Amino acid sequence: MSEDKPQLGRRERNKQEKLERITAAATQLFAKHGVADVTTQQIAEAADIGTGTLFLYAKTKGELLLLVQNNNYAAALARGKKAAAQESSVLDAVMALVTPVIQCNRVQESNGRTYLQEMVFGDPNEPHHAKALEIVGETEQEIKALIMQYAGIEETEAAALTQVVSATMFVTLSSALNKEKGPTELIAELRGLLSVIFKG
Repeated sequence: MSEDKPQLGRRERNKQEKLERITAAATQLFAKHGVADVTTQQIAEAADIGTGTLFLYAKTKGELLLLVQNNNYAAALARGKKAAAQESSVLDAVMALVTPVIQCNRVQESNGRTYLQEMVFGDPNEPHHAKALEIVGETEQEIKALIMQYAGIEETEAAALTQVVSATMFVTLSSALNKEKGPTELIAELRGLLSVIFKG
């Protein structure tokens, strides 16, 4: 017999409602204009709340972007896990894992690069930043597991290789030299770099 989920009180429901409105407003505005050209005032107005209330849910515009993008990145990683399970080599498996993440990052180029910057330079004590780092950690754990499984490498060496893969992907996505490149070009570029790492 399944247990019923506890009902949220009115206050919790109101908070959840406001969070959903904020997320929807920020998602729409960031997608249309890019994070640099959207103000917190515009997001608050679109969500039909005051700016003071908005800052109770996210203290900065960067945190708002993390709020919006974290769910997208988590869903991309879930797709990548399924795809990686169908592959038979370490390079193909790792690329299958990270391809949806790269595609997610390039849905809106400026948002994708800003998201990466917020992960690196943002406040790790903020909840949305902490969630972003959690997704990064989960991605790296999956990469390490794939390296161990397909390349037959022990955990310590696999962990070191994972850091190299993670850094290579970050630089590829965040580099100003790649600003105009779409996901197809970036995936091909990353594959070429990782083929050197996994050679032999």
